[in-house]
Amino acid sequence: MKIGFKNVLTVCLTLTLFLPMNAQQKRTMENTALLIIDVQNDYFPGGKMALEKAEQAGENTKKILEYFRKNNLPVIHIQHISANEGAAFFLPGTSGVEINLLVSPKPGEKIITKHFPNSFRETGLLEYLQSKGIRNLVITGMMTDVCIESTTRAAFDFGFSNTIIGDATATKDRELGGQIIKASEVQRSFLAGISALGNLYSRVTTTRDFINGK
Repeated sequence: MKIGFKNVLTVCLTLTLFLPMNAQQKRTMENTALLIIDVQNDYFPGGKMALEKAEQAGENTKKILEYFRKNNLPVIHIQHISANEGAAFFLPGTSGVEINLLVSPKPGEKIITKHFPNSFRETGLLEYLQSKGIRNLVITGMMTDVCIESTTRAAFDFGFSNTIIGDATATKDRELGGQIIKASEVQRSFLAGISALGNLYSRVTTTRDFINGK
């Protein structure tokens, strides 16, 4: 029976998710934590604030999470709970506020709740990272141009070195001056902006390249 090249390649790429890091990779990942921001049910199809390609971003976040778990690296889940009057999603006590099953926290993984886009604002995130000696953040989640951006820029100001997994983030169409800006354009623009000036605020990469050590 012949096995197609594409099938072999797919198997090989899948297996890399479950292989432990080599010594060089371990040195590179020292003092590094994964930050999963707001991968919650309301952002997925059927939710109150469904995003473009939320499922794809969720699946890629899951792959990054599996990589961190396999290599015993720290994982932090950020969960937004709406506290402002008139909020339409992430409401307390609803299924939409729950972290999606794709990236359900395991016992021992840190969960930090927030009420603002910036994950550092009025939370214990900074103190927790400092207590663990974390200096580098790998960032995934939703929404790219709101919570991802605000958290990444704040992290830079606090002295962290950041990497955003671009295809593990998602957003939605926006409106400006009566015109609709497609989610794909918003996504590209914000990722381009945050990695401008030589990756000043963050390096941006893909799930595949990160897992392969590129």
